[in-house]
Amino acid sequence: MSGDRRTAASEPIVRRFVRIFEAFTETDTVLSVSEIARRSGLHVATASRLIGQLADEGLLTRDPDGQVRLGLRIWELAARAQPALSLREAALPFMQVLHAGIRQHTQLGVRDGREVVFLERLSWPGATVNFTRVATRLPLTLSSSGLVLLAHAGTDLLEQVLSEPLPAATPDSIVDPSALRRFLAMVRREGYALCPGFLHADTTGLAAPLRGRDGQVVGAMSLVVPRDDRARMALGFLVESARQTSTVLGARSARSRVS
Repeated sequence: MSGDRRTAASEPIVRRFVRIFEAFTETDTVLSVSEIARRSGLHVATASRLIGQLADEGLLTRDPDGQVRLGLRIWELAARAQPALSLREAALPFMQVLHAGIRQHTQLGVRDGREVVFLERLSWPGATVNFTRVATRLPLTLSSSGLVLLAHAGTDLLEQVLSEPLPAATPDSIVDPSALRRFLAMVRREGYALCPGFLHADTTGLAAPLRGRDGQVVGAMSLVVPRDDRARMALGFLVESARQTSTVLGARSARSRVS
């Protein structure tokens, strides 16, 4: 992105702010002004001015040495998001019970376009490898949660996904369009996704749909477990936890309609 100085006067200021936020990653949470400028494609002086404005509002924080990090107000505003907040509140008690029993990674994901975004992740010491964290995004076709969400998202989105090459993380990732269609049909029929080695060769992803008003799928609860017999053993517990969460979500939706 360096050298791409997209600072034309016609570009909305909001877009420049977004590019500054997008400079931060899961691993690069503290950056210099010059590095933010390089990653965002902004001139250093422009980046410095915009960073100052965002810091004044608490959206960014400047350390004494001049390094920049995301401000606490970002988290504060994001935590108010609906329906994500209601979904997390409903799912978390069941996730905690599931997590205590399985002692592996337990996750909550929602769809945003062609990606799954993880709202929550509970991890156990010594659990298997896991690439996801809270606020991580993954292509829908690479994770069990994403495949559950894609299976219930309708044909229009599926055709959009299939209009481009399917990404692969391992040799077991689904990259054939026909195979993906068959897999999604199985997810709808069986009520879960079982994904051995799709994202990491040594793990199995499991996911089940979370349903809200009128049975619409609003999220996915998932586990990441070692790629062995524990996957099948954990599947029933996951499906039951997702069913209980869906019951709570449906009851809340019914109350909101009445009120």
